[in-house]
Order: sequence, then structure tokens, then C-alpha cells
Amino acid sequence: MLELALPNMHALAVMIMIVVALVLFTRDNIPMETTSLVVLVVMATGFQLFPYESDGQALAPSDFFLGFGNRALIAVSALMIVGQGLISTGALEPVGRLLARSWRRSPALSLLLTLIMTAFLSAFINNTPIVVLMLPILIGVAVKTGMSPAGSLMPMGFASIVGGMATTIGTSTNLLVVNVAADMGMDRFNMFDFAGPVLIAGVVATLYLWLLAPRIIPKRSPPIHRGVSRVYTAQVRLNENSPAVGRSLADALARSGENIKVETIQRGKGVFINPLPDVKLRAGDRITTSDTQQNLREYARLLGGTLYTAEHAVDADHPLSTDGEQIAEVAITPASRLNGVRIGKAGLLSRFGLRLLAFNRFEGMEERESPGLDETRLRAGDVLLVQSTLQNLADLKQSSDFLILDGSINLPRARKAPIALAVIFGVVALAAARIMPIEISALLGCLVLILTGCLNWKDAMNALSTQVILIIVSSLAMGMALLKTGGADYLANLFVYITFGAPPAVVLMGLMMMMGVLTNVVSNNAAAVIGTPIAIGIAQRLGLPLEPFVLAVMFGANLSFATPMAYQTNVLIMNAGGYKFGDFVRIGVPLTLITWLILSGVLIWAYGL
Repeated sequence: MLELALPNMHALAVMIMIVVALVLFTRDNIPMETTSLVVLVVMATGFQLFPYESDGQALAPSDFFLGFGNRALIAVSALMIVGQGLISTGALEPVGRLLARSWRRSPALSLLLTLIMTAFLSAFINNTPIVVLMLPILIGVAVKTGMSPAGSLMPMGFASIVGGMATTIGTSTNLLVVNVAADMGMDRFNMFDFAGPVLIAGVVATLYLWLLAPRIIPKRSPPIHRGVSRVYTAQVRLNENSPAVGRSLADALARSGENIKVETIQRGKGVFINPLPDVKLRAGDRITTSDTQQNLREYARLLGGTLYTAEHAVDADHPLSTDGEQIAEVAITPASRLNGVRIGKAGLLSRFGLRLLAFNRFEGMEERESPGLDETRLRAGDVLLVQSTLQNLADLKQSSDFLILDGSINLPRARKAPIALAVIFGVVALAAARIMPIEISALLGCLVLILTGCLNWKDAMNALSTQVILIIVSSLAMGMALLKTGGADYLANLFVYITFGAPPAVVLMGLMMMMGVLTNVVSNNAAAVIGTPIAIGIAQRLGLPLEPFVLAVMFGANLSFATPMAYQTNVLIMNAGGYKFGDFVRIGVPLTLITWLILSGVLIWAYGL
């Protein structure tokens, strides 16, 4: 039986820090960026105050910040910008048109085509813009056919995750595992070195998502599409006998329960008064406000006034109208500048021309009208029911802040789309042919996009995700500390100790499943970076090839199917399709097991374990 030595105090402290960080990553009320920064500061400060030496060399606390210059992070950031170039130029427009036309002819075959194309594109482009591209198309099909979008959105999202597993650039997780393993002395994987196992698993996964998943997904409706009242803008004209006449505006608002939001006060033709609390109201004043029909009529009754539109008193012949406006659902994207911003500070009306009617979050929060939401912080995947003009909603489709879920399948047209396509093809070709590393070819692609006008600097910077960057850097720091303090060796020994006597195939399958469970509750990047040195340690202790165990970590960290918080696109899909948490468990767990068994079997067979 193997002996298991206890870890040193520094290694134990690092392991405790990692457990705390992984727990904090699961807390929705703590931004992942905050947790990542806390990890960096605590580790750097701790090792500064309590130095660690190994073989006569001290671990420099400043080394924990080297992740900001890590080639994996450079490659991930550059690829995010390149992907934004494809979206901004409309380079994927032909894909959208093809799918939109095919859905009208044969929905069943079109779903298969959608899954295949989504998986293929996700192998070379970050899957977030791919999902953002596909969502309006599939919702548009659902709107036109009267079917629920639930049967197609989740399979499409899962297909993008499966496709991203196939190449070194398909996901940031893959890039991190490849680079961490290379830094530890393992031969670097080429772009398509592990595409074979993923292709085999992908075929079975696609058949499951095409034939079985749509039949076992319950019929769902979008989360806030259940008849929220329209907001109308109208005026309450104060009559001679109104109890508000002669009183201050603050007193009048108190009579309405403080619910009325005064936009302007009109006193005579063309005369407008700022709605200050101490303004004395007079007979004939018109108080302009916006609310539902029911609330507006109640305000008029409480203030003793008559409800007017711009031209007429509201009556049976002149009802309230919202001509030229429409209600739409908009989702906050992962790249949105509004992530982490309180609704009250977001300026939805002043900055974006959006009047908030209702709000929904995937946690199961009930539909709520806009009052009382000012302190809620927006985050990716939140869906807002808004009212705005048709032109404004059309303009917002070009914004990276919102995804308009209105069923539109119109995509941008741009004469520079061929340049963007050539750039992504060149980036992939240069890296695949080993002419230059992916981080260099991707940066070259970014430069070409900027110089040719396919992207401006504002778009390029908006494509970057602070959350992704900080999570990668903090994960690399935790991985480095775990490795240099001997914590990775201890965990590898612990895993071998627990599985002592088990065949190598069982050890590999156990490692992949452990990563698969971990990635569904914490950041997949953190799971991958922490798991890679442990996998290498396990292989070395068993005297087995490193590659299958590293691939087991990579594949396991990508099995983000069982929970909505496992991957950022899952959150978008959950709200857009009106799914419940249990729907991800019902569809994602079988997919996880299928993919795990096939990938494990292929690795065991290929490496003779």
C-alpha cells in the first residue's frame, strides 16, 4: 500500500485558498471578477509575509501576476476580438440566411443542420458569439411557427460546447490546459491532435441532441412573455376642484402613494415647469407620467384630474395608444457594459431609449415590474421586457450590450465581411500549420481587422471580458502555487492512494468524471488549470503516458451541460427559452454521461490503458 505524506503548511494554505475560491465562484451575489482579484491579492500578500523556499529558491509573490502576460491569455483575448470582427462585419450572415430558409422547408432536418453548423463554427470561434447569432434565428422560427423555442435552443447551446472541445482554440479551457501542460514539459498539442475523439463523441452527442433531447424537453414559454401590461405616456390634467390644487408636488405625490413618476409639468401652452418637490400645483396643470393603463387611471382619480393624451382627453373614442412602439425582450450579453451595473444607474431610458416593464433572472425570480428594481445589479443572461420605438430596437441589434429576442433573423450586411472571413481562416491556418503560435497569429489577425476598418478600437475593447481575463489570471496563479509548494504532488498522491489497485482505465475515467462534476459548479477555467498539474502527477506516479490524463482533464472541464451556471451561454439560453434548472439536469446529465463514456473509451483504446 502506498504511503501518503502530509503536505507542508504553504501547500495546505494554498489548497484551502483554492477550496474557498471555488466556493466563492459559485456564489451569484459575488462577481467572479471580485473573487479572482481577492485570490490574487491574498496569495501575493500571504507569500510576501510568509516566504516559501524550495530547493534554495524562494517563490516570488510577484510571479502570481505573470498570468497577465501568459500566452494563453493573450491568445484567448485576441481570439475574442477576432470573433467580434466576424459578428461586426456580418461575415456569418450567409450561415444565418441558410438556416432561416431551411427552417421554413424542413424543421427536423434544419435542427440537425443547425447543430452541425453550430458545432463546426464553435471549433474555431468562441461559442458565445455563435450562440448570440443563433438565438434570434431559432426564436424567429418559433414565433412564426407558433412552437416553443425550448426544443431547439438547449440542443443548439450544447452543440456549441461539444464543438468547442475539438481544437486547441475552441475554448479558453482548451488553450489553458495545452499551455499549462507545455509549461510543465509536455509536448505541445497541435490544433487538431485531439479532434478525433471529439468527432466520435460529437456524432453520438449530435444524434442525442437531434432525435431525443427535443422530445424530453418540457414545453416552456419565455420567462416574461406572459402578458405584462404596456406602459403608456399620458397627462393628468388637474381640475378646479382637484385636492392637489394649491398643494406642493410632494404633497400630491404622497396622495398617490409615491408611485407616480412625474416627467414634466405643463402650465399653459408651451410652458413647462421642472417637477421639483416644492412646486405649487394649479388648476389646469398637466402632469406628464408613464405607466400602465390601470395605474394611470388610478393616478387621475387620486389627484382629482382628467387623463389626457397629447391631443385628447382619454375616453371611449380616444383610448390610450402607443403607436410606433413595440415591446421586446432583450438579454444582457456577456460582453455588455451593463454587467454589474445597478438597474437604477444603468440609464436604460436616457442612454438606450428603453422603458423597463419587467425583469427576469434564471434563478427562478418571479416576474417583477420595474419599480423596486433599482438596486438589482444586472448580469449576463438577465432578460428585460422593454418598450421602445421600432427604429431604436433595430439600432440596438448592432450593440454588443443587448441581444434582442424579438424573433428577427435579419443580419448585418457589410462589404468587409470577406476580409473578416479571410482573417479567421488565416489565423487558424497559420496555427494549424505550425508556422506561428496561435497567440501570434491571433494578434496578427486583430491588427489586420483594425487596419482594414473591420473593427474599431471601441469594438475591440468591448469584445474583451474582464471576468474571463481575471479568472484566467487567478486560476494560473493558483495552479502555479499548487505546483511549486508541492500541493499538486500531494493531491496526485492522494488520488493514486484512493484508487490504489484500480486499473489505469478506471483511474482515467474517475479523473475525467471528477473534472466534469467540478466544472458544473465552478469556473471551468479554474477547474482545468488546477486539474492539469494533478493529472500530470497522477500519470507520472503510475508510469503512464501524460497525454491521456491531460486530455481527461480538458474533456472533463468542458462537460458543462448539467447546470445553467456551468457556462455563460447556458445562462443566455435558459432565459431565452424559459427553461428551469431541472431541464438542464434532465438533458445535460445524460449528455454528460454519454460524452464521458465515449471520450474515456476512445482515450483508453488509443493509448492502450
